[in-house]
Amino acid sequence: MKNTLHEFTTLDFYQNKSRIKWLIFICSVVISFGSIYYTNNLVEELKEREKRQIELLARALEYASIYTDNLTFINQEIIQQNNSIPLIIMDEYGNPGEYKNIKFGKRATEEDKLEVLKSELQKMKQDYEPIQMENGSFIFYRNSELLTSLRYYPYVQLAVIIVFGILAYAVFNQSKIAEQNQVWAGLTKETAHQLGTPIASLMAWIDYLKNSPVWEENKEVIQEMDKDVIKLRMVTERFSSIGSKPVIVSENVFKVVDDAITYLRPRISSKVEMNVNGYARDIEAMINKPLFEWVIENICKNAVDAMKGQGKISIDIVKESEQYVIVDITDNGRGMEKNMYKKVFNPGFSTRKRGWGLGLTLAKRIIEGYHQGKVFVKTSEVGKGTTFRIVLNGVKEQMDEKTKENFFSF
Repeated sequence: MKNTLHEFTTLDFYQNKSRIKWLIFICSVVISFGSIYYTNNLVEELKEREKRQIELLARALEYASIYTDNLTFINQEIIQQNNSIPLIIMDEYGNPGEYKNIKFGKRATEEDKLEVLKSELQKMKQDYEPIQMENGSFIFYRNSELLTSLRYYPYVQLAVIIVFGILAYAVFNQSKIAEQNQVWAGLTKETAHQLGTPIASLMAWIDYLKNSPVWEENKEVIQEMDKDVIKLRMVTERFSSIGSKPVIVSENVFKVVDDAITYLRPRISSKVEMNVNGYARDIEAMINKPLFEWVIENICKNAVDAMKGQGKISIDIVKESEQYVIVDITDNGRGMEKNMYKKVFNPGFSTRKRGWGLGLTLAKRIIEGYHQGKVFVKTSEVGKGTTFRIVLNGVKEQMDEKTKENFFSF
């Protein structure tokens, strides 16, 4: 019971992972804006403090020009203590005079320094209003390097957090995928191993029935049983292929699809019509036959469920060039909204009460992971039906990325 609850909790997580991503994104945005807001408030406080420091400096200079007794104290304790705020004192004629914390080149001449001071004055005029002294001089200043760095600090911090978050997410996602692949491989191989013994037993019983007196009376039934056992052997082969690199060879796509549909027809509702339309029946693609048949069966069974056991499934196979082969599977079931196109491939997504939601997930893994192709919902309309598109690599050459990008858009 505990394991079942854990499985359903995991499926719920997969179904709601988009909401969880948005929740994490919103929390990150709130934290980022909170950091920016706090830093900006701190910057404003430091700006006011620097402004008061410059005003104090202006008053000190005025005092020093009148009273010379405390000039040493004023110079050491007030004027010389400014080691960070760049300032320039401009006389009443508009000429730059004394300055503090202005950087010049190592080999700067007096003319070079004058040009630097004029350039700094233009920047200072854009930043703050100058402080006028009683003698007609003006003190121009701008933010200290510390304050300037602090102003951009939250944005740098935000960029670092974003980069780190992206890298962490990529590493975590890859490790999670690797872990899931190991689980899938272990589960499927164990399933194949467990199926081996009863299948071998069934094969022996069928051989016994073929050579028994009941053969003539039950020939058709025994033959269908034989087909089912052969299918079970193929299923075990499919499970054994998961987790290991399957053999991809050139196969006649029409024949493979037709064989899969031929097997399915007597095992689904008789009210479902299934047609395979191959405009060129010699179309070939690079596939693994057992795994690709599995994909066709999963999508078709999903279509039967969507039609509630009554309707029509049409499979169109087209080869427009040597690069790719298209397989479109269309049903006239209930259809779906566009926002569900990607969700149907998520693990655990199912519209059936007792469904595990793994059929389309396996189909996507087989086509994209093993065949280097693509499977997606091409079109769907509520109440009218859905078309799944499978894109396979042609025999002569792999599909290039530009062709994929153009063809996969819909």
